[in-house]
Amino acid sequence: MPERLRERLARPPVTTRTVVTLLRSLQQAGSAVPTFTLSALLLDYPPMKTLIVRTLFLLLFTTTFASAQDVIALYPGTPPGSTPETYPEKAYFSKLWNTEVVTNVTKPTLTMFKPAAETKNGTAIVVAPGGGFMALSINSEGTDVAKYLAAKGVTAFVLKYRLAHTGEDATQEFTDLYEKDKAKFQELVRPVIPMAIADGLAAVAYVRQHAAEFGISPDRVGIIGFSAGGTVSAGVAYRYAPEGRPAFVAAIYAAAGRLKDLPVPTDAPPMFIAAATDDNLGLAPDSVALYEKWTEAHKPAELHMYAKGGHGFGMHQHNIPTDHWIDRFADWLDLQGFLKK
Repeated sequence: MPERLRERLARPPVTTRTVVTLLRSLQQAGSAVPTFTLSALLLDYPPMKTLIVRTLFLLLFTTTFASAQDVIALYPGTPPGSTPETYPEKAYFSKLWNTEVVTNVTKPTLTMFKPAAETKNGTAIVVAPGGGFMALSINSEGTDVAKYLAAKGVTAFVLKYRLAHTGEDATQEFTDLYEKDKAKFQELVRPVIPMAIADGLAAVAYVRQHAAEFGISPDRVGIIGFSAGGTVSAGVAYRYAPEGRPAFVAAIYAAAGRLKDLPVPTDAPPMFIAAATDDNLGLAPDSVALYEKWTEAHKPAELHMYAKGGHGFGMHQHNIPTDHWIDRFADWLDLQGFLKK
């Protein structure tokens, strides 16, 4: 990993965003390189030798790595149903989506965010970011969600599930395909969707099986997913085995249409659903249909359908009511008893 930093720092221009992106890439990849090694390497970079820049960098470095968490491999080797792949996982800032993304995931992981000991309540949640099965919106639908819930006493695990193989910019590829050639888009992502749902099922089962190690209750492990990640969380809600039953499920602007013919389990968990009527991918009806299926089966469900918010609002702030969907989710968790110790 230090070699990667040296190579990039040797190619101008090197901006603050360059450094932050590199550090986040190392963090998300679960780098085992000691923090002091990375710090020494970067502080030796010539432009950082002035007092002001060095001071600012130290503050930036501390902030970036303060939330670094344990990264857990979901499977011991090649995931079931996959073949060994040689292309690397990639993390970068997408200008198109205006957020950090992760692409080309072939080896699923869970990144754990631990609550403070004094607030820990025994509940855990798997967080599945969206991105059309071609990328993961890792911050606004992943780590930011996990940090919010950890502050509420919940042990959170951000899931990087398997994705379709993409090239230089997966977000641009997704936009081009989804807008101009949906048939080709479906052809690309169709094989990976069952794998992604399988990763969601395995993630919930893993956290339950290791509950004692994580200091949580196996009967208080849930899952939340966004967009394509909502396909994963809804898929878990339909297809769990007894040992992997989620205690609760949340589907946020989920792409759940492909699951509409599945039966609701007899012991289905309670479900929280949120979306916007003006969803620009046309997915609002999927949320309504999911809510209706749950309530028609006499299972607990809560639906928040906002008038405005589009698709992918996640933890972004737009000064509209969707900014507070996460607070409504926390209220719902509290009502269900999952935020109580």
